[in-house]
Order: sequence, then C-alpha cells, then structure tokens
Amino acid sequence: MRSTRATGAIERLNIRTGTRQYSMARTSGEMFYLLQRTSENPAEKLCEPLPLDAFVTFVNAYGPQKPKRVSKLDVAFEKQLMKKPE
Repeated sequence: MRSTRATGAIERLNIRTGTRQYSMARTSGEMFYLLQRTSENPAEKLCEPLPLDAFVTFVNAYGPQKPKRVSKLDVAFEKQLMKKPE
C-alpha cells in the first residue's frame, strides 16, 4: 500500500505529541492531508491536499521534534574537529 509511509509519519507525530489526535485522509487523486481531532472540531484540516512525499515531509516537520541523541563519543569527536586557536 502506497500510504504506508504516510501512516508511519502520522504514527511518529502522535508519539512525539503524546496524544492520538492526528490522523490523515486520502483523496481519490492520491493526495493526503493532515487532520486534527479536537473537542470543538472532530476533523480540522491542517494542510491542503499534498502528494505523498510532500505530505510526509510536512508531517515530519509538524509539531514537537524529537531531540537528537548525543553520546559522549559524539561530543569528543566534535571537540577534535574544532580548530584550536593558536
């Protein structure tokens, strides 16, 4: 199914927000749009219909972002990359 990438993007968004308020809809022309459920409006459109790649990019950028994990080794490597002032 082509919408698997879109469904995965919605799942990641719901995990990042900690709620299950986001879903998607697909048009007959294979366009996708993001929906948000609220108590006032059960299906609020958050974007215009987008093609699959643009929709996944939009959903991945929407909402809170997951902080990037940085290990001690990453920090040490970044220090080595910095040029020492002479």
